This record gives sequence, C-alpha cells and structure tokens, in this order.
Amino acid sequence: MFYNIYCMCYHIFGAKVIIFFYIRKFICFFLQNSLFSCIFKKKVVTLHAKLKVMAKLLIIDDERGIRNTLREILADEGNDVDVAENGKQGHSMAQAKAYDLIFSDIKMPEMDGIELLTALKQGDETAETPVVMISGHGDVETAVQALKLGAYDFLLKPLDLNRILITTKNALESKSLKQETKQLRKKVAAKGPQMIGESAAITRVREIINKVAPTEARVLITGQNGTGKEVVARLIHEQSSRATGPMVEVNCAAIPSELIESELFGHMKGSFTGAVKDRAGKFEQADGGTLFLDEIGDMSLAAQTKVLRALQESEITRVGSDKAIKVNVRVLAATNKDLAKEIAEGNFREDLFHRLNVIPIHVPSLNERTEDIPLLVNHFVGHICDEQGIAPKSFEPDAIKALQAMSWTGNIRQLRNVVERLIILAGSKITKEDVELYA
Repeated sequence: MFYNIYCMCYHIFGAKVIIFFYIRKFICFFLQNSLFSCIFKKKVVTLHAKLKVMAKLLIIDDERGIRNTLREILADEGNDVDVAENGKQGHSMAQAKAYDLIFSDIKMPEMDGIELLTALKQGDETAETPVVMISGHGDVETAVQALKLGAYDFLLKPLDLNRILITTKNALESKSLKQETKQLRKKVAAKGPQMIGESAAITRVREIINKVAPTEARVLITGQNGTGKEVVARLIHEQSSRATGPMVEVNCAAIPSELIESELFGHMKGSFTGAVKDRAGKFEQADGGTLFLDEIGDMSLAAQTKVLRALQESEITRVGSDKAIKVNVRVLAATNKDLAKEIAEGNFREDLFHRLNVIPIHVPSLNERTEDIPLLVNHFVGHICDEQGIAPKSFEPDAIKALQAMSWTGNIRQLRNVVERLIILAGSKITKEDVELYA
C-alpha cells in the first residue's frame, strides 16, 4: 500500500521565489516467503540544487520488491538508478557502465554477493567503486568477510530508510574525496622531483635509479653542491615499494655535533638539559619508509658509530635509554665530500662507508652536461612565471648559448637563480645582452 501526501506552497515576494516542497511517504511491503519485512517510515525530501551532479547507482537483488523500492527511494533523491536481478547480470552492467555506488544482496543464485564483491574489487574499472552489501541474516562472519574484501558498508534487512540515505551520502562523498585526492597527488607529482636532461651523464643516472629504486639496497649519492642529490634520493623513494611510507630527511651538516645523536635516535626525558619529554628520532620517524642522510660526510665519529650499529642490527637506542628499538628503514646517504680522502684523514669510518656504498650514484655537475641547459631553462621558466604571476617569457638562441658558455660552480641551483633574475629584470624576450648584463 502506498500513501502519498504532496504539499506545495509558492510564495512570491518581489523578484524572489521561495519554493517549499514537502513530501511524506509511507511505504510498506511484505515478501511472500515471510522471512522478513521491510518498513520504510517517514521521509522528508528537499529540493535538489539544479546544478547537482546526478550520481549513477546500481541495485543488485533477486527480490523484485526490494529492487523496485530501493530504486524509487534513491531516484527520489535525484540519482540515476539501474537495477539487476542477479549477481551475473549486475557484474556485466558494472563492467559496461561506470557507477558511483553499488548495492548488492548477499544471497543470490548463480553468483552470490561475496563472489560479486570479489570480482568487482579485482576489476580495473570497478575496483574503486564503493559497494554496500545487503543481507537478511545477521551473520557477523559474513559481514566481516565482506568488509575485509573491500565492501564500504553492510546493511541488514529490514532496511532502515535513514540508514540507506546516510550510507549513500557518505559513500558518494568518500568516492568524491578519493578522486580529488588522486587528482591532487597527480598535481603534486607533476611539481615534485624531476630529473631534467637528456645528456649521456644524466641518462646514466636515470638508468641506475630505475634499477635500484625497487630494491632495498642502500645508495650513496655523491656530487657537488646544487647538482640535485636530493632529487635523486626522492626519485629513488618514490619509485620504491616504500613510496607510501615516510621519507625523512636529515641534513647532517646543519645539526650541531652534540645534538646529532638525539636528532637521529631520539632521547628520553631528563637524559640531558632541555630534554623535557621523550622524543622519537629520525630513524623511528622513518620506520617503514626511507631515511635520507644528506651531507653525511659532516657527521661526527660518535654518531657514525651508532649509525653503523643501526644499519647492522636494524635497531636503535634512544639517548638516555638502554632499550633497543627495532626499525625498518632504508637508508640513502649523500655527500659532496671525497669520503676516501676523509677516511684517510680519520674523519670518516671505513666500515660505515662500505655499509652505505652498496650502490654508488654520482650526480654530474652542470658544467659536465651543458647540453641540458636549454631543457633546464625551459623547465625553470614555466615554474618561475607561474610562481611570480608573470606572462611566459622566452630566451633567444644567443641567450641560451651565452648561458652554456658560463661556468656553473653553483650548478642547477645557480642556474635557477639566474633564470629567475632574468625573468624578473629582462623584457618578454631574453637576449644575449640581458644574460651578459644580469647573469
């Protein structure tokens, strides 16, 4: 029995029209097998915004009464709703059309809900689609199994109207947030570390990164200041199996020798003046991810000894404690120093060097790859003009040649500064004379 009360009131005041649309609907249906009943009580539907995007929903249930009732309820909310009478039909429809949300019964002939859920989560096109499972039996084990397989939620019959509407709203919002997150990650990745260049030297570095990144091997990155050693480390991390974990960076040259141990391994409250509470060190913070020790050639010998132990035993001890803490960290290190010379002079431990130097990567200086300067300049122009809110500028061929003829002791960092200076001070087309004047 369906009972509908429609009340519409139009109130016009000046140029504004306010429309109130109040609907109350009681829906009751009883299934012939008398296993359960579903009663939908009071429902209030508000007007949808005209610009609201219509969500595409799929309802899969072998009971026609439930299919049709759910379709009516969800269609009233402004959704585009399709129905399927069994799991096989629903699976075929889900593969043929991109749905924003799928409702599926558990007990169905041919393909039950669990089998359908497994198939949907394994499909490339349907893996990200939220699936809400429906069951007439309060089986905790089945519910847990469905959630482990990736179901968004599990609803019991008789269905509650408010629960359906709230679940639908939350599931659609969750999918929208995931899509936005993916888009933001793509944008961040596009602005993330990039190795610009096609010279033989930089191509070789890129090849080594591609080979070593998927492994757990430690890497020692060498090269002059400003060559992009940090970029190499970030690329290794992002292409590794630890990419979803943290990447923690430590500039060993910027931390006083008396604080480096506390910074790396943490400390306990009261272990030294100023230690007002327990603090986790960088090794613990990087657990499950990557620890990048930049300028490791400037690390004190005492800290080197503890780093060596951490690498050997995969555990650290906080300052002021005797308790060992297990850590799962991949260590990447970088330096602009000649470590062989530092070892000879007694400034660096040879055993630590061999622990770190499993895969050596030498980043060439800009003077060793001047053929990459045009590509680097073009890359920097795009970024700098966006940052400064300046219309894109171009470099004349003679200006590029003038840049290539310069000596770049500051490497990539120096080149970027020069390009930024030229963009700000020169005209829309940057000439050789501009380079001679401002570089």
